[in-house]
Amino acid sequence: METESFRLLMTAGTIALGTIFPAISIGWIGSTALKSIGRNPEAASKVQTMAILAIAFAEAIAIYALVIALIIKFVA
Repeated sequence: METESFRLLMTAGTIALGTIFPAISIGWIGSTALKSIGRNPEAASKVQTMAILAIAFAEAIAIYALVIALIIKFVA
């Protein structure tokens, strides 16, 4: 296998794995937040703030995966 094709496979694998798991966790955080708001509507603002913060942290992992994929693509 050529070096360039291996580099492309590693880049694609990094992006694939680096986005699947944060996407699953973002969906889980969102559904859990909606269930919590459904059970206790008075706490909606607190739950929404915490859910947005947790989603931002989960999304940061996908951004780290993108950075690593770009390093693999252009540096390695």
